Amino acid sequence: MPQVSVKAKLIEHAETVFRRQGFNGASVQDITSAAGVPKGSFYNHFKSKQELAAEIVRRYSGATDFSMLEDRDGRTAVESLRAHFAGQAERTSSTGVEFGCLLVTMASETPTAGAEVGTAVQGGITEWIDAVAAVIEQGREAGEIRSPEPARDLAAFLIDAFEGGALRGKATGDPTASMRSLDLALNVLKG
Repeated sequence: MPQVSVKAKLIEHAETVFRRQGFNGASVQDITSAAGVPKGSFYNHFKSKQELAAEIVRRYSGATDFSMLEDRDGRTAVESLRAHFAGQAERTSSTGVEFGCLLVTMASETPTAGAEVGTAVQGGITEWIDAVAAVIEQGREAGEIRSPEPARDLAAFLIDAFEGGALRGKATGDPTASMRSLDLALNVLKG
């Protein structure tokens, strides 16, 4: 059986450490301890905690499941959007609603986490907005979505409602907060 590399161990365990402690609360020692590797080995693979955090954010964003948006399977645009966000809520719940979404955790710390982390967070959010906006445009063309607001603004609004609910869920331990907020926001799309 192939041995897992030190870099792979750091990446694997850093996401959990960042989600639980945030960027500022996580030290290199916390990450190396969680990975079970010597602290000195960290700098053989990453020049800084910021570089590792940016890598984690890019991987997290890259693992976002857009299949419900891309393969609508006869669902309306609003049904597809809801299914997509329900998948995202499940993703967060499966790793602990009390720790919230990694993207939100890192977004809230970008002013102190540095430009590299901020750029990675911004890239993840932009990709998400683009995917959601495309479905909103399709829904508009099909007459399912009547809101006159620009599709990208509506996409950002849905993500903000969902992630704001997730943040509240993180604070209160309520795993349904994000979807309740999203459902209210989806009603706005219908006009």
